Amino acid sequence: MKKVIAPLVFTLLAGCSASTNLDATQKDVSIQVNDKAPLTIDAMTEQTYSTTSFGQYRFKLEADGHEPMYGVMPLKFNGGYLAADILFFAPAMFFNLREVFPYYQFDLEKNEIRYKKNAGDLWQVYTPTEAEIQRAKAYFEKRDNYVLKAQ
Repeated sequence: MKKVIAPLVFTLLAGCSASTNLDATQKDVSIQVNDKAPLTIDAMTEQTYSTTSFGQYRFKLEADGHEPMYGVMPLKFNGGYLAADILFFAPAMFFNLREVFPYYQFDLEKNEIRYKKNAGDLWQVYTPTEAEIQRAKAYFEKRDNYVLKAQ
């Protein structure tokens, strides 16, 4: 019985997060995603983010000589998770229907996000809407003000 339960538990836990590779067309780019600490993007920096059904991954990019870039990362829909949730545990639909794409590339000069599902795929290009930019900017300004007051 333990041989069946352990793999099932690990499979369910693995479905709660997804890894992605972050890259930027400029050098020395710092990215902050939601409440995670800022990190410098080097060639294909790998990060792991939780799956979500209703949340978004707001980001702030900064690099010397460029205006900061704000927006929301495009997420992919998990149709397989939806089917598994319906069959085995319907409440999971509130947590895992969307996740990060495996590959992102940010371009501060063009204000674009490129993303793809497989390494050999062509990049899909996304430009954050003005509403997304303003929401992300407000989120980080509020967060930065809170951090300053806490110090």
